[in-house]
Amino acid sequence: MRVAAGAAGFLLSLTAIPISYLLNKLSAMDSPMVVFATGAGVLLGLLLVLYLLVIGRPPTDPLFYAFAVFSFTSVIDLIISLEQDGYINGFMGFYMKEGEPYLRTAYGILICYWDGTVHYALYLMMIAAITLRWRYRSVGLYWLGSIIMSLVTLLLGTVVGKFGTEIRPAFLLNVPYVLIPIWAGKKIYRMPRALPQVMAEQVAAEQRKWLYRRPLDVCFIIYLLFAAAYILFKGFIALECSFDICDSYAYDQEPYLLDPVMYAKIQVLVNMFYLVPFFGLALYGLIEPGCEWMPDLTVVFAGAIAQAQFSYVGASLHPRTSFTYRIPQEIVPSFLYTNIFFAVGAQLLAFRCVTCSNFFLKGMPRNTEEMEKKVN
Repeated sequence: MRVAAGAAGFLLSLTAIPISYLLNKLSAMDSPMVVFATGAGVLLGLLLVLYLLVIGRPPTDPLFYAFAVFSFTSVIDLIISLEQDGYINGFMGFYMKEGEPYLRTAYGILICYWDGTVHYALYLMMIAAITLRWRYRSVGLYWLGSIIMSLVTLLLGTVVGKFGTEIRPAFLLNVPYVLIPIWAGKKIYRMPRALPQVMAEQVAAEQRKWLYRRPLDVCFIIYLLFAAAYILFKGFIALECSFDICDSYAYDQEPYLLDPVMYAKIQVLVNMFYLVPFFGLALYGLIEPGCEWMPDLTVVFAGAIAQAQFSYVGASLHPRTSFTYRIPQEIVPSFLYTNIFFAVGAQLLAFRCVTCSNFFLKGMPRNTEEMEKKVN
């Protein structure tokens, strides 16, 4: 029965394909209010159908329903991105016209690609974990960082950018995607951590090591310093710093920062105000032993940085971005190397903190008996 609930969530997500095709054929979908009402009705209808499908033995975790509905919208987003890039046709044209026209931008398309692939995979993983009663705390935290980063950039960029005058009622359909991740994030964070099978002596031995005896952490510290400087520099450009080096970099290296669509500028500012403090905390956590928050924090920000870099880099090279604001062809290799290094570094840091967490632990049991008491 638990497996059947997971299968129901997966199959429900695939109904996005026929539903979007049928709605696109309806002549009534030429009104913004009708599109909004239809979108809200479809989401509520899916929730009801899902409830009826699993009514015999519903999952104990209410996040199952949220992830199942979100997986449906992930398939919708994948359809949007594929249609906007010309791979398919006849599915979501009505929504691009009277729903959320800003998704036709390069940044909107890349965000839809991410939601339709990475987020979709994460939803299916979490649905499977819930139905099989497995742990999914780290996967959930990674998803949380990713979806919050995408929403903050998309919604702020839409309001303050050139599409601010084209906001339709369907913009309100994003409200659940703001509120539900906050609720889900609190529940996921409160889930019990997986307790490593180590003793206090092992933890103490690791935490007594000076920094020079931890060469991997030295590499991560260098990465964090580079990443903070890189983000601050681009943030100054977004804030229209008057230094010649900022103007030169913006016009010759990354003209996408000057795009009036504004998603690039908002992304860089969000990075500056949120990622730079994280880099500072991560530096402290790699130097000072016993920072138990490090594994969780690095996982959340790994998801945020991965999403941000995918969307930013992809949109800056996408044909939908005006040629004037696209990355110059001769700069593309160095631009890709720098941004891939920035994104991958965050993923490796999170992996190190989660899989080799002895340095960040405190209050570990001194013997097997204390270990059993702590676990139970």
